[in-house]
Amino acid sequence: MRIVVALGGNALLQRSDPMTIDVQRRNVRIAAEAIAPLTAEHSVTVVHGNGPQVGLLALQADAYKGAEPYPLDVLDAGTQGMIGYLIQQELRNALPPDRPVVTVLTMITVDHGDPAFTNPTKFVGPTYRKDVADELATANGWDFRQDGSAWRRVVPSPTPRQVVEIEPIRWLIERGSVVVCAGGGGIPTMHGSSGPLAGVEAVIDKDFASELLAEDIGAELLVMATDVDAVYLDFGTPEQRRLDDVTPEELARHEFPDGSMGPKVEAATRFANRTGGRAAIGSLADLANIVGGVAGTNIAARAGTRAAAAGEPAAPVVGGP
Repeated sequence: MRIVVALGGNALLQRSDPMTIDVQRRNVRIAAEAIAPLTAEHSVTVVHGNGPQVGLLALQADAYKGAEPYPLDVLDAGTQGMIGYLIQQELRNALPPDRPVVTVLTMITVDHGDPAFTNPTKFVGPTYRKDVADELATANGWDFRQDGSAWRRVVPSPTPRQVVEIEPIRWLIERGSVVVCAGGGGIPTMHGSSGPLAGVEAVIDKDFASELLAEDIGAELLVMATDVDAVYLDFGTPEQRRLDDVTPEELARHEFPDGSMGPKVEAATRFANRTGGRAAIGSLADLANIVGGVAGTNIAARAGTRAAAAGEPAAPVVGGP
């Protein structure tokens, strides 16, 4: 089976972790040890987040006085190399010596006319006092919004349209490589009026980029590994309910927070609807059981993943043939 595993930020940094290389390497090693056994039977492609690392590189660049702020596409490229190296090395150590592991610096195009460019909403970088945020907005042309008691920069989060390096990624997969690509949602780019590609001050959502990649490589399963064991309704309340096997139509009846589970649910339903494959959301610690269909929230056109995995007849679908 061809699988895309999208690692959430928790695969690199827990919320309370210091942002050190030792901590990130430790967490990446845990992820690699969960992924490596899958490669014995499946073709696995890995995507990862990069939110904290982009913020760190932006702060480091800002410390160099006299230079313009580094653009987001360049910061994205830097984090793809940095995080990809850690994942590639830890997978290399966990796999047989003859199994290739390759990191591909990945650009993903977006459209000029995407409505996200007129309504930037994606928080990036550190927090500031209001007066400092106003100065930065004037100096750099940035947009800011209040985030709790502080202010943070916001940028557009347009829909991903094309994985530029999709052909070499397919070539590597077909030859048995474990590929790490589209990190952080890919490097946001677009074609200028005369044709050449150029970077864009934007952030592509990692879950949507993972879904596009999964479609393009013909994946049968898209796994979004996060820090919760499943999708819940009314999460964090006494009425919270766990979702196990659901159809895209069932998920569409509910709303989920934009800043956390919302994009994952939308990407999962999009993948299931467009490909007829299965998407799953759950904990990295349950990865093997998620792939087996007996853990996490499984989204497919027909519910019943757990029953099928256990050799039981799936429940009938109302209105189905």
